[in-house]
Amino acid sequence: MKSFKPQPWLLPQPVVIIGTYNQDGKPNAMNAAWAGTWDMDEIMISLSNHATTENLDVTGEFTVTFATKDTLVASDFVGLVSAKKDPNKVTKTGWSVKSAPNVNAPVFTDFPLTLECKVYETINRTATGFMLIGKIVGVLCDEKYLAEDGKPDVSKMQLITYDPVHLNYIQLGEIAGKAFSAGKALK
Repeated sequence: MKSFKPQPWLLPQPVVIIGTYNQDGKPNAMNAAWAGTWDMDEIMISLSNHATTENLDVTGEFTVTFATKDTLVASDFVGLVSAKKDPNKVTKTGWSVKSAPNVNAPVFTDFPLTLECKVYETINRTATGFMLIGKIVGVLCDEKYLAEDGKPDVSKMQLITYDPVHLNYIQLGEIAGKAFSAGKALK
């Protein structure tokens, strides 16, 4: 095996878009790749200082949605451009925006699945950023992405993952096996 110096290569990395409102109620979106599950109803996101973090300090509420093949270009754009320099960046994406039903944050309806969240805790806050722990208070799913059992069907969503090794986005989608079942073959 080839050895590498320490790298943040935890794979796959979801490409999440964080939605917030600024003090004037204008929607903002930010691309973040360092996110994951924290607990059964909590997520964590590693954030440096952005307009998004300022918005979180004011409202304490946000949405998280997952980038797809169809939203890739605009999702990358909102990670490249700061709302501090371009306050109209969400308009440039062409995304449809509505207010979330359970939190004071925008829902970008071009995405299949959205988590409605409230700031639960921030950890290791420094001058350069912090770890955000968000409490999930609601989940929204576009009905065209529901499976026959009425739950979200991730295989229909064309979600993308961030490849931190080669700086690419890779589309996910094919089911490889059934969790909590495939391993029974070795019993």
